[in-house]
Amino acid sequence: MMKIEVGQTAPDFTLYNSEKKLITLSDLKGQNILLLFFPLAFTSTCTKELCSVRDNISWYNNANATVIGISVDSLQTLARYKEDQKLNFMLLSDFNKEVSSAYHSIYEMFGYNMKGVSKRSAFIIDKKGIVRYSEILDNASDIPNFETIQQTLLELD
Repeated sequence: MMKIEVGQTAPDFTLYNSEKKLITLSDLKGQNILLLFFPLAFTSTCTKELCSVRDNISWYNNANATVIGISVDSLQTLARYKEDQKLNFMLLSDFNKEVSSAYHSIYEMFGYNMKGVSKRSAFIIDKKGIVRYSEILDNASDIPNFETIQQTLLELD
């Protein structure tokens, strides 16, 4: 499989959110989407990243961007994490690792011999379903370039 390139149609998917509701990417056409894959709920870098998005959610709302976080954590774990951190955007469970794999955002091997953990990555998908930004980080302690992400969102109509 080829890695996700800017300008290509985003791979469609359907996953459950932390409220146990099915969410399909193609159903969100007409909205700009910021897709954030993250390794594991309740870990320090993930919490720092997602809480910074939480604290700036009005910026994303004003930019007409829907923020979605995705990890391989269970629905129950994500629901608890969302509640504990007061996250104000959707969290989706990719427990079966299919979406993380489709977006080339998966570690074959992670810490403590865990296999198939989502790589920290960010994708912007425009209203037509086209990828406008792609950043996949190999180092789990790195955080996506939110300055460039915000600039890219501002350039979308």
